[in-house]
Amino acid sequence: MSLVVGLDVGTQSVKLVAYDAAARRVVATHGHSLELIAGDDGSREQRAEWWIGAIRTCFGKLDAASRSRVAAIGVSGQQHGFVPLDAAGQVLAPAKLWCDTSTQRECEEIMDAVGGAQRCVELAGNPILAGYTASKLPWTRKHRPDVYARLATILLPHDYVNFWLTGERWMESGDASGTGWLDVRTRRWSPELLAATDPDRDLSACLPPLVKADASFPIASSIAAELGLPRSVRVSAGGGDNMMAAIGTGNVAPGVLSMSLGTSGTLFAHADHPVVDDAAGWAAFCSSAGGWLPLICTMNCTLATEGVAKAFGFGTRDGDVVMAGTAPGAGGLVMLPFFNGERTPDLPYARGSLHGVDLGNLTCANVYRAAMEGATYALRNGYDALLGAGLRFDAIRLTGGGSHSAAWRQMVADVFGLPVEVPLQAEGAAFGAALQALWAHARATGEKADLATIAREHVLIAPGLSARPDPKDSVAYQGHYRQFLRHLEVARSFYANPPAAGAG
Repeated sequence: MSLVVGLDVGTQSVKLVAYDAAARRVVATHGHSLELIAGDDGSREQRAEWWIGAIRTCFGKLDAASRSRVAAIGVSGQQHGFVPLDAAGQVLAPAKLWCDTSTQRECEEIMDAVGGAQRCVELAGNPILAGYTASKLPWTRKHRPDVYARLATILLPHDYVNFWLTGERWMESGDASGTGWLDVRTRRWSPELLAATDPDRDLSACLPPLVKADASFPIASSIAAELGLPRSVRVSAGGGDNMMAAIGTGNVAPGVLSMSLGTSGTLFAHADHPVVDDAAGWAAFCSSAGGWLPLICTMNCTLATEGVAKAFGFGTRDGDVVMAGTAPGAGGLVMLPFFNGERTPDLPYARGSLHGVDLGNLTCANVYRAAMEGATYALRNGYDALLGAGLRFDAIRLTGGGSHSAAWRQMVADVFGLPVEVPLQAEGAAFGAALQALWAHARATGEKADLATIAREHVLIAPGLSARPDPKDSVAYQGHYRQFLRHLEVARSFYANPPAAGAG
């Protein structure tokens, strides 16, 4: 029987999942780590060839018999990254990533040009936040003028991988809605926001056509030969990692709340209509399943726990053991884990901070717990905005690296007061890309496939990994969460503006 492959091009690694849909079984999972170029100005970049090299490595780990069975590939990619191509399709510069905060001034310039953040919401459904693709264009014009002069095509990370696989350039609405230019209500580019980004150039000429979520394209014969794949393989539209994780956790119908505990933290829900917040309390994105995906994103999640673990000389796989014996509240420590700046709340200039330190509570275990709690509280703060809009949920579907931690699963259940379920396939974005590929391939071969049905049939809940709220700890966390919010209010004023030159 045939296989579908999901590729997840993340910040820390590329992952490959090969799935046998007939047997409902993942037959192989491979990964390859990636480097990150970090600058003191908040810049975060990667070279596009690193992604391709990692993909080659992952396919190289897949046995030849499995490669010969591949029928379709779906690509999930980290959102918001900017991959500039020249007219010949060559990459012109390192890709600026979602976690890049060096372009905050350009965000403000774009929003000022159209009349402010509220006007951006009216035009496209979202303000231009740090990390979004739009601000990377004027930054490139200022700092890499030669690159900007030769720019012919604007691609997002998953778009570039699709381009490498097929030789075709396209975008789909889910990932495209994270550029800041797409009117999520109409799924059309906003001429006003494109003009505000560069009034002297028609940027729409650099944007590939938008395709539907179930679209697919044939793999380039040269790439099929290089990877040892059949020439009949089709590549689905793909999407952003959050959009693919939504599919991979079965979040393709209203009523499900998914949470991803990855480098960034995200909360997202499916809607069959645009869900735009005038106050921009969440990202009003399209989904990669044909609907919409209101989304909360924090820029520091497992990044916080990994940073603490590294500082204290242990690995996050040992984190649950390290923090065993600690209690909610981390002995009085409160961490604001804003090491990369923050998007929710919108504090691009923020930095991480630890509060409540005394001679008795400054232990490795408490600091690690404080990092985990801080990352969880930051997501809860965004969740409160969804509740304020009248949305209600019965359970949380948890994915991402943090979902491997039993302590973190229980903490999420207690802090949110909701039962937690973990899909059997932990790599939600890669698995979602595989399921989208399955859907698109079926459509391409004439089947009347329905993605919601596919998700119900293939997204299984892992036995033994669910967690239910502990009444005592849930009550305790309510007080500690309020303390976190008090520190957050102080941080809002402290980090409202960029630091003075030379300041730490």
